[in-house]
Amino acid sequence: MTTILVVDDEALIALALQAELEDAGYAVVTAANGRQGLERLAEAPRPDLVLTDMMMPVMGGAEMLAAMAAEPNLREIPVVVLSSLPEAAIRARADGAAAILRKPYTADAILRTIERLIGRAG
Repeated sequence: MTTILVVDDEALIALALQAELEDAGYAVVTAANGRQGLERLAEAPRPDLVLTDMMMPVMGGAEMLAAMAAEPNLREIPVVVLSSLPEAAIRARADGAAAILRKPYTADAILRTIERLIGRAG
């Protein structure tokens, strides 16, 4: 089963994403910040894709992306950045992101992006 890691410090957003993704057939793991996200990436099964917010306490999405890029076994995992920041600001800080979705986003936009990057659930 395809596993997606959701990294967001806003619990309601993480829960909503988890419910939507599980309804679509994905397994979901959550983390409240980038440091926890990196810990989840070290666990089995390793997520196939990461959805992350940019601005979080402890470690933000940009720092998590940089840490993933430095690890050969993590750099190939696609990362989708979810943020309310202007896209130019996100691109300047989120080098290596496979996609950017600006908040507010729709569940359909997230599912289409995931399907484009890694295929359908299952």
